[in-house]
Amino acid sequence: MNKAIEASTERLPMTADGYASLQDELRHRIQVERPRIGERIQDAKADDTNLPENAEYLAAKSEQEVNEARIAQLQDKLARAEVIDVSSLSGDTIKFEATVTLTDTREKRMWQIVGESEADARSGKISIFSPLARALIGKTKGAVVEVIAPGGARAYQIDKVEWH
Repeated sequence: MNKAIEASTERLPMTADGYASLQDELRHRIQVERPRIGERIQDAKADDTNLPENAEYLAAKSEQEVNEARIAQLQDKLARAEVIDVSSLSGDTIKFEATVTLTDTREKRMWQIVGESEADARSGKISIFSPLARALIGKTKGAVVEVIAPGGARAYQIDKVEWH
């Protein structure tokens, strides 16, 4: 099967909060940004009908293309979303939505495993598809995992598994 087609049908695990956040962004882009950009295009056309040389018109059309591409991306993600009920998750085995405390030779870090669209390393949230999350899934407290990352191989000890 073509990888592009295969990727477009793959389910995307996410939390209910992540799903709601995508819905909010989609609603904003359709109900607020789309009309605002449309009005900007109309104003630019009224100011200068020579469209190929109308910088304001060209900028607005470019903004429209970016907004429409993001709308399509959000609709695709929402259509493929698999909302995980985190209230039913517990135990010592690392799964989606677990918060894991890891120690390596340099530091102790806490990571929560979330959906791709919710990932934000600065706030301690890593994508379920990241090398670290893939290495952690299925492991339990006390295990040591080795992860091959862009910065090289690193070993981590799993100190704690929590559910928030």
